[in-house]
Order: sequence, then structure tokens, then C-alpha cells
Amino acid sequence: MRAAPRALALAALLAATPGAEAAGAAGAPPLTLSPCQIEHPLRLTVVPADCGTLSVPENPAEPLGRRIGLRVARVGAINRRKQADPLFVLAGGPGQAAGEFYASVAAAFARIHRDRDILLVDQRGTGGSNRLDCDEDEERLYRASDAEITAFTERCLAKLKARANVAYYTTSLAVADLEQVRAALGFAQLNLYGVSYGTRVAQHYLRRYPARVRTVILDGVVPPGLSVGPALATDAEQALQRILARCAHEPACAAAFGDPARDYETLRAALKEHAVPVTLTDPAGGQSQQLDFNEEHLATVLRLGGYSADYAALLPLLLHGAAARADYAPLAAQFLLLKRSFESLAAGMHNSVLCAEDVPRYAGALLDRAALADTFMGTSEVDALALICALWPRGPVDADLHAPLHSDVPALLLSGSDDPVTPPRYAREAARGFSRALEVVLAGFGHGQLTAPCMDRVLAEFLRRGTTAGLDTGCTRNARPMPFFTSVNGPPP
Repeated sequence: MRAAPRALALAALLAATPGAEAAGAAGAPPLTLSPCQIEHPLRLTVVPADCGTLSVPENPAEPLGRRIGLRVARVGAINRRKQADPLFVLAGGPGQAAGEFYASVAAAFARIHRDRDILLVDQRGTGGSNRLDCDEDEERLYRASDAEITAFTERCLAKLKARANVAYYTTSLAVADLEQVRAALGFAQLNLYGVSYGTRVAQHYLRRYPARVRTVILDGVVPPGLSVGPALATDAEQALQRILARCAHEPACAAAFGDPARDYETLRAALKEHAVPVTLTDPAGGQSQQLDFNEEHLATVLRLGGYSADYAALLPLLLHGAAARADYAPLAAQFLLLKRSFESLAAGMHNSVLCAEDVPRYAGALLDRAALADTFMGTSEVDALALICALWPRGPVDADLHAPLHSDVPALLLSGSDDPVTPPRYAREAARGFSRALEVVLAGFGHGQLTAPCMDRVLAEFLRRGTTAGLDTGCTRNARPMPFFTSVNGPPP
């Protein structure tokens, strides 16, 4: 789920299979696929595929009004005798494009790709599907006032108005888009993999079109009843405390840093008083850069660093360097790297989803502002969203979007014990909606288990069998997160 500290929340093949281009159901619009390449958001890799664009009404109630194109890509199965039911991959955010997500993790789907097509639909408002984004100096927004956030939101809406009514980019419309793609490509059934916010999309598609879903994989689970926002700061704080406690209980990490929780508290107190000027070499471009490192920069590193066990392995080292030696450059470098990793997310689509589906429910969530203020994220996330959503048009939301789900479709639910945004208790809540669910929790891992050791085998076997009954997940219990770095050279031998 993409909901980072204040500024980021503002940004927030071969020829097609014969017959696949033809409409698969009466009234389904045509969809022609042709060879293309899917590119990693940082241009690190490309994946060959077949791509096309499906034209749909922006507002389904006005079929003769403005239309938008949905970017669709199919990564064709290697096996010529492939399975008939593909895997649809649903990205997170909200605001991440499915194609860009897949290009960054394609290796994790390699076993599945042998026998099944993989379908990627950039959700409306993301990637190649009329992306809703705005240009703004993200760095300046790290100390933005309420008035500046309001002005940014007004500029964003004015920019997007020429090509989008931002109200029509919600989950309820997105699942109808997915069904049109399925019908246009002629698939009778499909399998769903959703990560983070994509798990909300997957569950709502299953609610709307239960007969079309064979299996569902939910990775970093958002249960239907959850309002995203009120618990973000406390969940992130608790995850950080677990990471630091794990370091304190590992002999090599404790010998190097003592109790890293003390370094954390020292830094929070220092940065609360004043920002620290830092001169560093930009880790991406190599040029010298000046940065006044402040408490919101620290919050970004702590929050986004906890998403990945590999990044989390650096946190005690980074905190100790700054607290013990006033060496803030490594922390600042990580801030720049982590911030850039989220710049591909479409801020406007992110706002359209949260402002329609989550923020209106905050009043019933009983926000504990005192508890939020005691975290490294504080109240800035919910306060910024309140300002944005006071201006952002609110789109259509199905009345049952947040209602409990009841399904007998086999479901595999994945969590990391140290996930800062979708902790395992969310998967437990969602699992109650499935009569055939299996939960897997990886100890010491963060947000999204797709690339964890042996998970590719587990997912491929689940799809092959089509059931959780008897599924062997034992290898995941042996998975270990990256050991903590005790120096810049890495973990101890």
C-alpha cells in the first residue's frame, strides 16, 4: 500500500494466441495485441510481451463521453501446451502500474510463466492507462504548510482537468475494467495475484465476478473493512520497534550497536529540534548534493526502509552512524534512493482512490491523534490527506466495497511479520472471508513476500494444484531475512 510520509503521499513477444484477440463475450470491445516490451520503472530490465489498448468509457454512465485507453500486456506462457487460465497480476500503491511492477519482479514469476500466460492491466490512472500525475518539487513539500499542500492540490487538479475527471478512477470502476479485459481476451476463468492495494482490487473483483476466479493470491493483505490511513503511523512504528529489537537480540548486531532503539530515540529528538545540513554524493547520479536532513526525511527512511528486509538490514547501521558520529550522509543517501523508488507511482490516482474509499470513513475510525503523534510519522499523513481530500472530487464507490467477503475460492494469503503497512493481523482478518484459505507468515520479512526464498515454488505449486489442501509451504519456515549490516562491508561472516 503506497502511503508514505507527507510529501510522498502528495505525489503519493510472439504472435498472440489464436482467437485471443477476438471478443470473448457478447458486447466485449475488441482488443488486439502485438509484440512489445515492458520496461522496468528505472529502465533496468525489459520484458518481451504482447500489448494492446482497450478503450473504455471514463464514466461508465456516459458511454458516449470521454474514453480512456487501458494498457494491457500479456507475457505468453513458454509451454505451448499452456494452461487455459492465466494469472492476472494486480499492482499496489494505489498508483503503481502493473506493467512496471511486473518488470521489476519478473524473475519471481518465472515458474508460473512456464505454463500460464501472465496478464498485466495498468489500472486506470496508472502507467499507460491515462496516468494521473502532477509535477511538483517533492523536496520542497517535505516542509510544506497546509496552505502549500492546498495550493499543490489545486494545481494538480487544474492540470489533470483537461484529460481526466479524476473522480472516475476508483476500485469499483477498475474491477469492471478487468472484467472487460478478461472478456475481450476470451478467458473463461483466471487466477489473481494482488499485492498490497492490489489485494483490495483482487477481493472486490472476486466479490463481483466469483465464477470467473479459480484461485487468488493476496500478498501484503488489505482486508475489505480496512480504511487505509488511521493505523499507518502506528503500524510502521511497531514494525520498526520489532526490527530494532531483533537487532538487539542478535549477538553481532548488539555488539556493534548496543540497543539501536536508543540511537533511534536520540535521532528523533535531535531532528525535532533542527534539521542537519548534509553534503553527499547522489547515489543515483553521482553529483554532489546539499540536503537539510529533517525529521520527515528520517521518517521516509524508517518507513520505506522497513518495506524490504534487505533495506531493514541497514537501519541499525545508519541510525548508529548518525547518532554516534553525526554522520548523516548514509541516511540522506538512503532517503534519495527510497524516494526515487516511489516516484513512478501516480499521485492523482492514489488520491482518487483514498479520497473516495478511505478518508470519508476516518470519522468512524476513532483517530487517536495522541497515539499517532507519538510515532515517527506523526499525524502528518492523515492531516495531509484531509487537506487533499477536501478538494479532490469523490468518485463512485460500490456500497459493499468494505463489506465482509464470503468466498469458497482457494486463497493463499502472504504476510511478513515486520510489515510496516499490512501486518499479519490484516491477513487473519481477510482470511475469515474465505472457506478455503491458507495463511503464510514469514518471520523477519517486510511488505510483499513475492521475492522471498522459495516463494516462487510455493505460488507455482498452488496454481498448479488449484487448492490450498495439502499445499507444502514448509520451505518458507526456513526463510531468513538479510542479516543486519554491522559495517559498510555488510553482515558479519
